[in-house]
Amino acid sequence: MTIAFVFPGQGSQSVGMLSALGEAFPEVGRTFEELSDVLGQDFVRLVWEGPAEALDRTENTQPAMLGAGVAVLRLWEHSGGCAPAVVAGHSFGEYTALVAAGALDFASAARLARLRGRLMQEAVPEGRGAMAAVLGLEDERVRALCAEAAGGRVLEAVNYNAPGQVVVAGEREAVERLATAAKAAGARRVVMLPVSVPAHSSLMREAAARLAEALREAPVSKPRIPVLHNVDVAEHAEPDAIRQALAAQLHNPVRWVETIRAMRARGVDRLLEMGPGRVLSGLARRIDRSLKAVCVDSPQALEEALALCGE
Repeated sequence: MTIAFVFPGQGSQSVGMLSALGEAFPEVGRTFEELSDVLGQDFVRLVWEGPAEALDRTENTQPAMLGAGVAVLRLWEHSGGCAPAVVAGHSFGEYTALVAAGALDFASAARLARLRGRLMQEAVPEGRGAMAAVLGLEDERVRALCAEAAGGRVLEAVNYNAPGQVVVAGEREAVERLATAAKAAGARRVVMLPVSVPAHSSLMREAAARLAEALREAPVSKPRIPVLHNVDVAEHAEPDAIRQALAAQLHNPVRWVETIRAMRARGVDRLLEMGPGRVLSGLARRIDRSLKAVCVDSPQALEEALALCGE
């Protein structure tokens, strides 16, 4: 039995997330309190009371998801959970994975999360960008439809989440054209995502360049646990290579299918989603049905996940 941790990113947030765990275990609330102290904003109230519009703003979503992932991680460690063989994070979740691996401390990651979110928000005016998940079409077909629907605007495939599930991002009018074209081409569904910026698209290049400047000053250490990065599905031991991967990640696709398959090739057969939403657990089953995946988002799920350590 070999366990990997995966950490969700933007899009998995919801008002009240982890409230059941928070009611049962004070460690969860204390982590959000620590996040609030670091950033000077009440994330306890924002996460558990909302409003949703504020939580869904990129500059708030990313620190909130960091806090959620770290809260579950700390609870796991406090409960005597076993160590993972490898970790990864989906999109922004990669920062939480780096905290889990000891490459970033929580406070530094929180400050980077706030900065990353603000840079992304500033890169594209409110309402101009959008992202949508296309379900039921092959990767190549989605890329071809992007080229056809772009109409001189930015429109790109940016998240390869599972076979038959690709997320596109770009300027809103182009994304809306793509949604219509994909449905006409036989897509099972096209879902607009609750995000306020077109992450991982070329519209993020300026934000990535500014993030790279901040990363040069960020305290990054060698990871204690291998981290598979979104941009190249590789692990990086040197701090400067990690910084480069984080900057490049912002304007390049998330190669999630390859990441999960790379974990499986390392012998991983148990996957724990450390945070809310259950998105990554579902994707893992679609990528490789032999994987046992559990989302640690409730007391019951925590018990189920801890039982896997004894198998």
